Amino acid sequence: MAGCRRVDRLATAKPMRRRDFLNGLVTGAAILAAPPGFAGGTTRRLDIVSRTIEVNGKPAKVFGLTQPDGTQGLVLDAEAGFDVTLANRMAEPTLIHWHGLTPPWVMDGVPDNPKPLLQPGESRAYAFPLSRGGTYWMHAHTLQEQNLLAAPLIVHTAADRARDAQEVVILLHDFSFTPATELLAKLKGKPASGAMSDMDMSDTDMSGMNMSGMTMPGMGGADVNDIDYDAYLANDRSLADPQVVRVEQGGRVRLRIINGATGTAFTITTGKPIGTLIAVDGQPVAPIQGRSFPIAMGQRLDILLDMPKAGGSFPILALREGAAERAGIILASAGSVVTKLSVKGEAAGPVVGLDLETRLRAMSPLAARPADQKFALKLTGSMAPYAWSMGIGPLKVRQGQRIEVSLQNMSMMTHPIHLHGHSFQVVAINGKPLSGAVRDTVIVPAMASVTIAFDADNPGHWPLHCHHLYHMATGMMTYVAYDGIG
Repeated sequence: MAGCRRVDRLATAKPMRRRDFLNGLVTGAAILAAPPGFAGGTTRRLDIVSRTIEVNGKPAKVFGLTQPDGTQGLVLDAEAGFDVTLANRMAEPTLIHWHGLTPPWVMDGVPDNPKPLLQPGESRAYAFPLSRGGTYWMHAHTLQEQNLLAAPLIVHTAADRARDAQEVVILLHDFSFTPATELLAKLKGKPASGAMSDMDMSDTDMSGMNMSGMTMPGMGGADVNDIDYDAYLANDRSLADPQVVRVEQGGRVRLRIINGATGTAFTITTGKPIGTLIAVDGQPVAPIQGRSFPIAMGQRLDILLDMPKAGGSFPILALREGAAERAGIILASAGSVVTKLSVKGEAAGPVVGLDLETRLRAMSPLAARPADQKFALKLTGSMAPYAWSMGIGPLKVRQGQRIEVSLQNMSMMTHPIHLHGHSFQVVAINGKPLSGAVRDTVIVPAMASVTIAFDADNPGHWPLHCHHLYHMATGMMTYVAYDGIG
């Protein structure tokens, strides 16, 4: 099956000092108005494509986001801003969300909120300033996300470019040969219907959700995984045939890890080298050392590693939550022996919780001020019937307000909650105040509560939702709606 593998270059999987940016121009694009005063840089072209990879020895047709030279994803300079023409080269409509960035609402990338899907053959230009560097990603806000329609989006600052560190990006996925519509239908206990993109976020009504039959507190143990996938991938490859990245003996490596899985949380293990966590969701945190770091769907971790001077081969593994499957890559110095690894470990991966979250401290926290508005959301739902909710409709806010949102999980499954268009700070866990990390996606375990705070500084009608794709598709989504919008 060697001829079935398509080799796609992944953005930043090499030292920054050897980065080479490809410039692309597209004509006839539908232009979205850039913010006043935005000069922009050189326009990049990003193509939404169909491609074929090899999974479990079989060809798998998936999607991708590639530059004209075949590189998966984007690397941008913060100072130049976001200046990208997105071209749909697939045979079906789609749209891409810039996860973790804070663009104007019109450029967010959620279907019909406010812009429609990008039709086959259509192009659309996006231009807005980038306020900071960091590890971000981009993905479809439809069921197409399950079919690997996602890619890294790395933003470098001048300080990043000055560091003599080798950057290695790891994009994690869970993969199934079964179409996403069928996976969802099985979860709901109904026949499959609709296309891959059949998930209309703009019409989801949380306020009228039927709550009968949902799991209530104290009814048994927590659920962990909804779906047993066919494979778990790191940079499109399973541990049966992992990517091997050459590193320097005694050199420094910066891992930029993105959990692009639709329904699987992982724990990252660094093995022999001790890792230093320096950022979550693209936002710097006070350094934390360790060899084990949890990562939920939609979250990102930046971890520094100092490679042993003696060299060798060093697996970086992602352990599936509550199960033995694992994914990963191999860091290896020249001449080292790379040992074959099993796709299953000897023990189940840890259940992802809030232990790390309680230890995280933002390097640039929100300015201290009281909340102007507070909201309380109850996360509810159960595996049977397969229906999930955030309890209330849009959170109405006004520009300039400090907003606090308490997320109380009344279900028996962990939910990674993501807010579009803003970064928030974790300010309380289970009712205990703290000055936690600034991020855009936070987990709320079963029967736990997390409080987040953010400044309403980006007018729009912004989704606030669970980043488990199938929870979102069946109701766990609401909006932060500014006055006069939505």
